[in-house]
Amino acid sequence: MSQAAAQASVPAYDEAWFAARAQAGVQGLKAYDPGHDLVALRRRFGEANLVELGSNENPYGPSPAARQAVLDSLQALHRYPDPLGADLKRALARTHGVDTSQILLGNGSHELLMLLGQVFAGPGDEVVFSRYGFAVFALATQAAGAQMRIVEALPREAAMPCGHDLDAIAAAVGPRTKLVYVANPNNPTGTWFGREALTAFLDKLPPHVIVVMDEAYAEMADAPDYESALNVLQRYANVAVTRTFSKAYGLAGLRVGYLIARPGLVAVMERLRESFNVNGPALAACEAALGDGEHLADSCARNAEQRAALSAALAERGLRVFPSQTNFVLVEFGADTARIETALVARGVVLRPMGGYGLGDCLRITVGDADENRRLLAALDAVRA
Repeated sequence: MSQAAAQASVPAYDEAWFAARAQAGVQGLKAYDPGHDLVALRRRFGEANLVELGSNENPYGPSPAARQAVLDSLQALHRYPDPLGADLKRALARTHGVDTSQILLGNGSHELLMLLGQVFAGPGDEVVFSRYGFAVFALATQAAGAQMRIVEALPREAAMPCGHDLDAIAAAVGPRTKLVYVANPNNPTGTWFGREALTAFLDKLPPHVIVVMDEAYAEMADAPDYESALNVLQRYANVAVTRTFSKAYGLAGLRVGYLIARPGLVAVMERLRESFNVNGPALAACEAALGDGEHLADSCARNAEQRAALSAALAERGLRVFPSQTNFVLVEFGADTARIETALVARGVVLRPMGGYGLGDCLRITVGDADENRRLLAALDAVRA
């Protein structure tokens, strides 16, 4: 064989070559899109100059007690963390009035949502969720090799524009459905549904289908009709609730989420949970954060105040602002969306493009503190002038 022929027969070993050898669910998968390269932007503008309003982080930061807990834990970095997370589970059990056997800890709720798909769905199964639902729902379904059944959201003309059509979701559940993912409040739309809608929806679902209620933003919801699915777990044995410490608790950098469900569901998921999946400083910080209810209440109150003020300021500028019970607002900018977003980044103001969600004429804006929101509005006025 000639040298040229030998070289031609050697595989390229590129992404396509390896993808062809991946399992079917992974072959059609696209990696989670985190948005802009914030590290590069911080270096470009300087952290003090960059207005980061694209990742739904808490501008007020974590409890001082959580910060101190991290510092105190550093002396034990040579030790593995508690593989059971027992102290944090006990703190969560006290907070939510459940048993520790009902709690599963994760490296963010992202890990838990993926794990739910991996454990309870597979080839030949269906997973149902709404259009404009959290991106991880689709990732979890595809990675498991299951079939997605995406239900159209409510129209923009509805009272809750682009919110979940719960009746349509329930109607989409069939004999092959294993999981239903629902976010309340929802990311990226900020929309929500109330207690009557929650129970009416759950009543329509067959008891053999596992319903995952993703409540990453629940602590910030202050609408009178909002109710967490945690309050109905006794009535609905097939419901699992996921929460996170990344949002209201201001601990996004430590990546801790948790799931609350019946002990049997948790026990099955424990079989596949990675060992030591929550690190030591994170366990300590989250336990301390749960003990500082005053800081949590203050952060949520300030978020609600700034959310209302920012929504009003954007509406005054002729922009459509979707109703929200989170720490972000979805805003419709129309045909000029891409230009505005690019121009804002050039000025050091980072928002989240929504093209990946099928909402290309909208931007998702994290509710910052008063100064961040002022700087956002000033930049927005300049680029729209």
